[in-house]
Amino acid sequence: MPLRSYKPTSAGRRFMTRSTFEEITTREPHKPLLEPQKRGSGRNGQGRLTVRHRGGGEKQHYRRIDFRRDKWGVPARVATIEYDPNRSARIGLLHYRDGEKRYMLLPHGLKVGDTVVAGPEAEARVGNAIPLANIPLGTTVHNIELVPGRGGQIVRSAGAAAQVLAKDGGFATIRLPSGEMRRVSLRCMATVGQVSNLDHENQSLGKAGRARHMGQRPETRGVAMTPRDHPHGGGEGKSPTGMPPKTPWGLPAMGYRTRRNKTTDRLIVRSRHRK
Repeated sequence: MPLRSYKPTSAGRRFMTRSTFEEITTREPHKPLLEPQKRGSGRNGQGRLTVRHRGGGEKQHYRRIDFRRDKWGVPARVATIEYDPNRSARIGLLHYRDGEKRYMLLPHGLKVGDTVVAGPEAEARVGNAIPLANIPLGTTVHNIELVPGRGGQIVRSAGAAAQVLAKDGGFATIRLPSGEMRRVSLRCMATVGQVSNLDHENQSLGKAGRARHMGQRPETRGVAMTPRDHPHGGGEGKSPTGMPPKTPWGLPAMGYRTRRNKTTDRLIVRSRHRK
């Protein structure tokens, strides 16, 4: 999945890079697994703006992904490799032996025609989904459940991979891509391998228009505003913030931790913030 660059025929083309999409085998998604998707534009369930600088962008359909991999013991063949506009990774359409079709997150190295299977009896091979209790130590995994049966919640973005380090007392210790070491129940499922599209992080948008196509709106710097609009605003000419960085509402920003989750803090063996 290499990247391609362009001849600098314009300022926007000069630094633009994008995927070659050579691994994609079809442009047409499987229609029964599509769902209409309404853009939230950064608003919560009450319609209030909770995330700024979101809106517009290209319309998309949602692809229903099988994060649970709960069809145990039924082999499935990878029929197509497809682009998904809702995520950075590629997805694969599985044709199960009993006739059912589902999408899965595509692991790196899996090709059309390969066979995958899920369940405790499956081999620790790329693409197979297995409970952590049956995965050998040192294995690279992704799409990891945090609650048995809920479906994979972590390590799902392009190029992401975690490693199973130890098993003890009903829990497996896993090193996440951020460097955090976390304990996860041995009954949770995980998929063997690394998520596909490894070069995603090396892409350069090249121009503001590509960000707008993805639904990202422009951001204005706080120092360019007035004091009534932002704590960093005001001053004659260019001026420093004159304070530790703040949000527009005066709360600490850039490094201030907001995580408050005592129920799962006990499962973190080593924080990703610890050097």
